[in-house]
Amino acid sequence: MSWRERVQGRGSFLAAGSGGRMVLLGAPLDQTTSFRPGARFAPERIREVSDALEEYSPVLDRGLDEIDFEDLGDLVLPFGDLKESLERIEEAAADLARQGRVPLALGGEHLISLPILRGMKRYHPDLVFLQFDAHADLRDEYLGQADSHATVVRRIVELIGGERVYQFGIRSGTREEFAFGRANTRFFP
Repeated sequence: MSWRERVQGRGSFLAAGSGGRMVLLGAPLDQTTSFRPGARFAPERIREVSDALEEYSPVLDRGLDEIDFEDLGDLVLPFGDLKESLERIEEAAADLARQGRVPLALGGEHLISLPILRGMKRYHPDLVFLQFDAHADLRDEYLGQADSHATVVRRIVELIGGERVYQFGIRSGTREEFAFGRANTRFFP
């Protein structure tokens, strides 16, 4: 079954049209969350409140209605099956990259970044990852899992190389995460 057959509904983010190089895609993943579950509801909620946003940028003198982008809706991810969920996200990202399209993903937890980069890397080997976050997400494993919201940037470093990973605003993590970040990424706490 194609990932396109696993998309739920049509999205409704602001002025999204059909077609276009930029593609909004929900990835409602919420399987390694350690504090408060509910990240899987974020894509839907972001769309709900998007109607209240101003879509015009006075800096760019453009509105979102002038940008050719499409909201495809949310991927259907099997709750409780992390491996299959990550594979579906990766498949969607790879297919969009193959078409020359750029996925703008709405998560879900931070872990969605890893399969998106895996899929995109097949067609764009020189990817750079920018992280704006309070947390380093550089643990080697967390609660016995190698793939987690708390390990995602460590996996990304392994995937694309630390010199291509830029981390900004990091203020929380273990001593080991900070040491790893300073030694292996472009780390700006």
